[in-house]
Amino acid sequence: MTSFPHRLKSDDRGSPAVEFVLVLPVALLMMLGLGDLAYQAYLESVLTGAVQKAGRDATIQGKAAETSAIDQMVMDAVKVVSSRATFVSSRKNYDNYTAVAAEPFTDTNHNGVHDAGECYSDVNGNNVWDADPGSSGEGGASDVSVYKMTATFPRLFPTWLVGWSSTASITASTYLKNQPYATQNVVTVTTKCN
Repeated sequence: MTSFPHRLKSDDRGSPAVEFVLVLPVALLMMLGLGDLAYQAYLESVLTGAVQKAGRDATIQGKAAETSAIDQMVMDAVKVVSSRATFVSSRKNYDNYTAVAAEPFTDTNHNGVHDAGECYSDVNGNNVWDADPGSSGEGGASDVSVYKMTATFPRLFPTWLVGWSSTASITASTYLKNQPYATQNVVTVTTKCN
């Protein structure tokens, strides 16, 4: 007859249960993380599609006044997937696609930053150098409109277990040219050195 410690040492009947207990938490965390990333990717595709449709709708003549209805359409599409999502939208307009950038300037000291006294092209006519020369709103005929929507939503799974926040944010945007239903109001670009 063998002694109790010797029998315990050679007994391997419970080893799969011990391995299962060690692997289970890691496997569950991986599944939760992957599930949450897949949920976020799906939500992002829904938001992107809704923003692109809303952008196209907004560029039609007469729709510029219906921005709240267009925003609501995007929010409704996302809320089908995430009912507790919150939203922030923004609209800017530019004279053309090349104006969707910082106003060009002459970098006399070669530091990559616009400093006081360096000459710049005043694209939007406000007599100030702008990193973003866009004007607020949908714009007018033939203007380039940039529509953005940010959705913040609670995560689907308790991913705080792996250090993620309890909410996530996604942003979708679209750049479209308004229909040429009237004469475009174009600002004359001048060079300023202030």
